[in-house]
Amino acid sequence: MQRQFEDLLLGSIELFCLAAELESFTVAATAASVTPAAVSRSVARLESRLGVRLFVRTTRQIRLTDAGRRYFEQCRQALNQLADAEREVTGQQSTPTGVLRISMPTPYSHYRVLPLLAEFRARYPGVTVEAHLSNRNIDFADEGFDLAIRGRAPDDSALIARKLEDAELVVVASPAYLKSAGKLETPDDLIDHECIQYALPSTGRNLPWIFMREGEELEMMTRGGYSTSGDVLAGVTLARHGAGLFQTYRFVAARDLDDGTLREVLTPYGGRTRPFVLLYPHARHLSSRVRCFVDFLMEKLRTQ
Repeated sequence: MQRQFEDLLLGSIELFCLAAELESFTVAATAASVTPAAVSRSVARLESRLGVRLFVRTTRQIRLTDAGRRYFEQCRQALNQLADAEREVTGQQSTPTGVLRISMPTPYSHYRVLPLLAEFRARYPGVTVEAHLSNRNIDFADEGFDLAIRGRAPDDSALIARKLEDAELVVVASPAYLKSAGKLETPDDLIDHECIQYALPSTGRNLPWIFMREGEELEMMTRGGYSTSGDVLAGVTLARHGAGLFQTYRFVAARDLDDGTLREVLTPYGGRTRPFVLLYPHARHLSSRVRCFVDFLMEKLRTQ
């Protein structure tokens, strides 16, 4: 196989990634025990090879260009894989190390995953976790993520999908709203109520509310003067302050239900769920940090 990368080029890529992470040629030089001029030459060498600018430079700071950001994400992933391969063949892979990047939707991260990270890092202190909270679809290759959690498995054969849980849904409202609201005995009564909407960021369409009635699954569109998108917690906050009814995950509303800030309604029609799925790319050899994190989440969340 013909060589594509010289040792000098690989060293330049390492210095480029270090400068991108630290946002400074000088700080990167100190961390790598080289001169700032050496870092600058390495970046210039890469820019000449690629034919693009990787950084926007000013007298006070450096900032990745769009092309530089894409190149950095790919290079960081490649360097991590090289480090994993070296640890595996030298017998060091039993102790996971390195950066683990995970993308998660806001409510699931706050109520399910973030509370577990301290325990995970106590087990594996060599792993640094970067948690990105977003409901948008991500590109694993272009953005350098190791894992993602989403509300459904995409139609992508390149991804492995493992269900974490089926999260139960409830309809909630504040005592103040219910005191002034009209009859609410069945889902059909929702037509006369203020129903806070949640629109999927990917489509802009409001989510239907779902129920069980006499053993049959029921799906219905509701109406209301409030619409939220991007963060389910916004709907809970509105409901908490008397804006209307909201259908959300039980784990999100549990504390408010316990202390009476919110009350559950239409309980006889409850029991429906929506899934949360852990996604990661197919790979012949998963890095030990990814494998350990997958096993950890499956252990913790599938028992909830």
